Amino acid sequence: MNRPLAAALLIAALAAPTLARPLKPEQEALIRPDGKPIMCVPAHSIRETRVRDDRTIDFYMDGGKVYRNTLPQSCPELGFEERFGYETSIDQLCNVDIIHVLHDSPPIRGAACGLGAFQPISGAPR
Repeated sequence: MNRPLAAALLIAALAAPTLARPLKPEQEALIRPDGKPIMCVPAHSIRETRVRDDRTIDFYMDGGKVYRNTLPQSCPELGFEERFGYETSIDQLCNVDIIHVLHDSPPIRGAACGLGAFQPISGAPR
């Protein structure tokens, strides 16, 4: 792919509307902190994630516990793509780890973004 076309596609992707799963205000109002934030969660216990926007990811764990991770900085295109990957050398995902936005088309790795603390929450819908 030539550079001008690649740049145009990148600009088009950046201008695309967000498709994240933001919660309705009445749903968001039901979410409450449910304990102290923790720095790490066991990676093998993560059953599902929901990207809410460019800074917010809900981690649904084994046993029904839900942790909200609010990234310290906005992560470009995270809310649009709703997909991310990570690599760890241990079986934990921690606030010092980096996630990468995963693009579907073309299949490439996008922005690298740091995680925040994992805040246990209650009232989070799927």
